[in-house]
Amino acid sequence: MSASGISFLRLLILLSLRLVKSGWIDPDTALNHHSTAALTKGDTRTYSLVFSDEFETEGRSFTDGQDPRWTALDKNDYTNDALHYYKSENVRTSNGVLNITTEMKDNQYKAFNEKTKKYYLDTKHIQSGMVQGWNKFCFTGGIVEFSAKLPGKGSTGGLWPALWLLGNLARATYVGSSNWVWPFSFDNCDEGIRHQQLINACDKVSHYGMIPSVGRGAPEIDILEAMGGDPGPLPNTPIERPYFSSSLQVAPGLQKDRPLLMHQPKPGHWYEDLEYGNTTNTSLNPFFYGVTLVHKPKEYTYQSDAISANTNINESYFQSQNIYRVEWEPPNANKKGGYIRWYLNEKFLFGITGDSLNLTGALIPSEPMYLLMNVAVASSWGFPIPCPDECDCKCFDCNNPDCQCGLPTGYCDNFPSNFEIDYVRVWQAENESKHQTGCSTKDRPTELFIKGHKEEYMEDGDKEPLQSIKYGGGNVYQTYTVVGIVMADVPREELVFATKATLVQIVLHMMDLKTIRTLNRTTHYNSQN
Repeated sequence: MSASGISFLRLLILLSLRLVKSGWIDPDTALNHHSTAALTKGDTRTYSLVFSDEFETEGRSFTDGQDPRWTALDKNDYTNDALHYYKSENVRTSNGVLNITTEMKDNQYKAFNEKTKKYYLDTKHIQSGMVQGWNKFCFTGGIVEFSAKLPGKGSTGGLWPALWLLGNLARATYVGSSNWVWPFSFDNCDEGIRHQQLINACDKVSHYGMIPSVGRGAPEIDILEAMGGDPGPLPNTPIERPYFSSSLQVAPGLQKDRPLLMHQPKPGHWYEDLEYGNTTNTSLNPFFYGVTLVHKPKEYTYQSDAISANTNINESYFQSQNIYRVEWEPPNANKKGGYIRWYLNEKFLFGITGDSLNLTGALIPSEPMYLLMNVAVASSWGFPIPCPDECDCKCFDCNNPDCQCGLPTGYCDNFPSNFEIDYVRVWQAENESKHQTGCSTKDRPTELFIKGHKEEYMEDGDKEPLQSIKYGGGNVYQTYTVVGIVMADVPREELVFATKATLVQIVLHMMDLKTIRTLNRTTHYNSQN
């Protein structure tokens, strides 16, 4: 080839042109992580990667409309006695990790007085971050793995880092979307709870694209909820702080003879045949059995259950990366079977099977679920209980000396702190019909329901629950792999492959004839095209 007439080469015979349906796979994920084996004994299926994010790109912003995979919130959190305000600026990528920063910073918000039924301005003194994949990437069944370093100090209470999954019919912290939806995983017609489950199996008429006679909801799988605090014995458990909880939250819950908080359940009064690992210090969680969701009139009130285990950790988990994993198998078409199993650094912690849930008729989830990462701060998590005498335990400002007696030891010195997630990966079993991707699937549609109730999924003043993606020109990554044999020289302009989503131009420089080459090109595309 002459220097003045550098030509380019044409692929006439393609040995393989593969449009990988891996639009959610990060090109920075090494090939050896594109498949995995289950840790569950007896599961010999091949698992292929369907989603990953390695967070290698520096300075990514997750503000609504800026990232195709995630949305970082800019709003108050009204749940769980929260003391924080979420800001998207507190979620960034740096040094190859996703960094959620929790800091002392005041934010005013519109609060509601239940007694006067009027709004007023209130202030929260902690600013933190939540990033969620709601209505972007969802999946049903498979293996999820996070590598994460916990924030702050393990010996200090107050921070509540979490890695979790939630059914797409509810959007976390948008309370209206979860009413009578979270955390239902129930698919039988029971007239006794018909008013408590918004989409229930007693409904014979289809609305918003739902399948008649199919009960729906938004169950929750908590991979990690870490609790720091003063070490020492805790009541009725061998576990000490710091620890983390692994939980399945479902409804309907047990109505009568519930276990007492901080006590072990009596035989026959809680879920049985739960599995615990023998190489880790893991035990049933006696500090949280679920919540009663109170509504008026009374028949709309319902109970949720948290089937949960705690695992002892130490200060090293707050200083280095560790691997948190869950293996989730939905039930069969006959609503039987299924399981959820939690692992830490490939060691088994805790497991729940479909048979374990027979106590209430709840099911192992079969809903499309999305990923969440956040750090909360809540008076219900790691704060002094009971409130010390002569102390105002409704004051949580580190800059106010009158508040100090109601705060955990060392609490104010724990800010700022950083929750560092190195990666998140999701695999699903090949040729397994129960394993699906998508937030609105054929068996479990959500799209029309969300559109019909969109005001429940957004803040006042928002026009849509999610803004259109402004950067990158699309919603997901798409990888194209082209293998070919060089046959002839052609002008560069002709070396273009057109696809439904976009035009990918592959520039071949100085390739030897008859050489097989593999070219990888990552681009963005709009999933609506």
